Order: sequence, then structure tokens, then C-alpha cells
Amino acid sequence: MKPVELTPELLRELQLKQIDMLVYFRNFCEKNNLTFYLIGGSLIGALRNGGFVPWDDDIDVMLPRPDYERLTRLWKEQESNERFELLRTDDKIFTGNIFTTLTDKNYTLVKANQTKCDIPHGLVMDIFPLDAAPDSPLRRKIQLFWTMIYSLFLAQVVPENHGGVIGLGSRVLLGIFRGEKIRRKIWQYAEKQISKYSFEENEYVTELCSGPKWMVPKYPKEIYSGVDYVTFEGERMPCMSGYDKYLTMIFGDYMQLPPKEERKPHHEIAYLDLTTPTSDRKWE
Repeated sequence: MKPVELTPELLRELQLKQIDMLVYFRNFCEKNNLTFYLIGGSLIGALRNGGFVPWDDDIDVMLPRPDYERLTRLWKEQESNERFELLRTDDKIFTGNIFTTLTDKNYTLVKANQTKCDIPHGLVMDIFPLDAAPDSPLRRKIQLFWTMIYSLFLAQVVPENHGGVIGLGSRVLLGIFRGEKIRRKIWQYAEKQISKYSFEENEYVTELCSGPKWMVPKYPKEIYSGVDYVTFEGERMPCMSGYDKYLTMIFGDYMQLPPKEERKPHHEIAYLDLTTPTSDRKWE
């Protein structure tokens, strides 16, 4: 299947159709006293562009781990909306993601790495947990080890661009533990190990489920000690109170544009239809 070419006009249409999803999510969190933040490119876009970065193709948000877990539970208890669905790999569904997503089933978007996944392929917002990083250097190394195990056995693929010892080790482990049930037990155990640390008892926080590049850095927890607000496409959205320090640690001068070769969408889309609900599955 040939990847979709996102022209500037099509990309902007895609961006604007994602606002409903973000607003619905914000309202759900406010109703249930759940704290979340715009992060990454979405936060930079709010500060620099008042909305989406012109070349960004999705929205990223983050919740502290306790609220992240409550989100899953409360959504199952309260939500009956047929348009928006919260997706997180468990005993009943496999998404291929190591984090939670919210999907808008009014439209169809199939990512290249999910063409084999039996899930609603709608517009997607990525939802990440914020975890405490243990102060002990040894425990931090153990946390990172379990994060790699969690990522490997949940996604069930060797991470891209990982050759050498890590790539070989990943392939060996997946070759040894082939069964669905044993893989599920491994990643569920690993998830408990990475998320067991307390925000109150440790001085740093970390983004373990945002991918290999993001799991190693850790940030002073005071960055997240309060909530500030930014305007995103005309909507008031929360961010961490220490957003300037957070973005500077990651991106440096985040108000400056990146090199031209980096100004492009970062997800490969196999199929996109902004007029057809995902339930119709015309892409298959």
C-alpha cells in the first residue's frame, strides 16, 4: 500500500478535524479532575503558532501515571459515545502502541505500522503517562531495563534503528517467548515495575512510553508542580507550569524553526479518508 502524500491543504484539513477529539478529551478530564498537559510539538505549536505546527499531523498529551490509570478506568465506566474510543492494549485488544490513544471514528486513518491491527482506524491522539524516576541510580537503570522489556513485548517488534546487541537481544527474546499469553504476562509485569515509583518520594519524572529517544532523559518534578494554559486553535488547553524549562531541556530554543528538512509529518499513513467513518473499512 503506497503511503499517503499529505499536501499542505490535506494536512490542514486533517489537523482541524482533530480539534473535536482534543476538546472532548479535555472536557472529560475536567469533569473527572484528571490532570493532563499538551506536550512536545503540540505545546510548541500552541506557543509559536497558536495551534498546530504547520507540518504536524497529530496531537500529543500526557497525564501523570495515577491519572493515566484512572483515565482508563473512568472511560470504561462512563463513556458510551460511539464516535470517540479510548484504545489501550490489554487482554482483548492489540494496538501495537506502548501508550494509550483516543480515536475519532467519524473518519478513517490507517498508520503504516497498524495495517494488521484489528482496531478502529480513526483519527488518533496519542496519550502518554508521566512516571516518577527513582532517585537511586541503580533503580533508575533497572527501571530503564524494564521499560525496554515492556516496550519489546507489548509492541512485539524490534525497535527501529536498533542493531547490534540491543537488536540481536530483542530478536532472541521474541524468538524464545513466542506465545501471546506469555508475552502479555511479561509486559504486564514489566509495566508494574516501571510505574511503581512515587512522585512524592522522588525528585525527577520521566517519559518512559514515548519511545526509545525519550525514555532516558529525566526532568525535575517541579516542572509539573502546577498547571498553566495556552491557546491551541482557539481552545484553552492545559500545559505544565514549567513548560519553558521542559521545552528548553528537550529542544533548546524551541521558538526557532527547525531545519527545512525536518519540517515534515513524522507518521507514515497508509490510508486516509476524511469523509468516511472507520467502521466502513473501505481501505481493506
